[in-house]
Amino acid sequence: MQTRKLGPFEVSAISLGCMNLSHAYGAPVSSEQGERVLLAALDAGVTMFDTAALYGFGANETLVGKVLGKHRNKFTLASKCGMTGVDVAGDGKLVRVIDGRPETIRATCEAALKRLQTDVIDLYYLHRWDKQVPIEDSVGALSELVSAGKIRTIGLSEVSAATLRRAHAVHPVTAVQTEYSLWTRNPEIAVLNACRELGVAFVAFSPVARGFLCGEVDVAALDAKDIRRSMPRFAPDNYAANLKLLPPYQAIAQEAGCTPAQLALAWLLQRGEHIIPIPGTTRVEHLLDDLGAANVTLSDDAMVRLDALFNEKTVAGNRYNDQGNREVDTEVF
Repeated sequence: MQTRKLGPFEVSAISLGCMNLSHAYGAPVSSEQGERVLLAALDAGVTMFDTAALYGFGANETLVGKVLGKHRNKFTLASKCGMTGVDVAGDGKLVRVIDGRPETIRATCEAALKRLQTDVIDLYYLHRWDKQVPIEDSVGALSELVSAGKIRTIGLSEVSAATLRRAHAVHPVTAVQTEYSLWTRNPEIAVLNACRELGVAFVAFSPVARGFLCGEVDVAALDAKDIRRSMPRFAPDNYAANLKLLPPYQAIAQEAGCTPAQLALAWLLQRGEHIIPIPGTTRVEHLLDDLGAANVTLSDDAMVRLDALFNEKTVAGNRYNDQGNREVDTEVF
């Protein structure tokens, strides 16, 4: 597996987003299946695993800690704070809350360390910027965790170039994590170049477009709690329009001698040496297919054709609904 620089770490060029195992796309897989995927990734050369306190309201961190804790010296561990589950009504039901107050960040980190069965988290992201709290205050709390030896480096998720620069002035930022794929090109407005300028790694989540670039998604069959049901691009009219992009896309994959998922990941890898995709999956065969993208080199012609096929003018629908858009700080076209 090729490697890329992530601050002081060298990590696999394609790493693993662990969210799918516990969160967001319907019922979580069994702990046994989650273990199979995580260990297969480790065996295949993945050296960064990305989780968060939010995923399964702690369940994903617990899974990662249980399965990978004994292999802790073999990989870079990334997790996130600032968006967690809180029992707001006092009825035992957790709801998602964005909270970037320093005291919450400290408490979330302590709980994460226990779940992850580790003394230190290598890369700790602010999952969302809490716009009620100055970014300088939240990053200041993360900086204190670095000084205390609880975390090694700091990351930000779904922030603009301007917010990155403000945060970076308080403490060096190692990575920015944002959705980036052929059908989500917002990072190209400003933050991708800001990362390159500042020496910040760019970690691309949802690199295969929520599964869309792997092949047609049967939206009607999605679990009732699958987050794609609330995403405008999967709404009937928009999805019908987006499906028309798949046949020419699949033709390019065939010409390149790779699978559709590998095409999406290879395109990302060739967009910049500081880009690290973190696809997620619940199946070992899909994991191995994704990792095969590291061996795919696309021609200049293929890159140009992909950019012409997928861009902000050809993709129908926003990536998030109104609430999701309010929660992020990323630039928009």
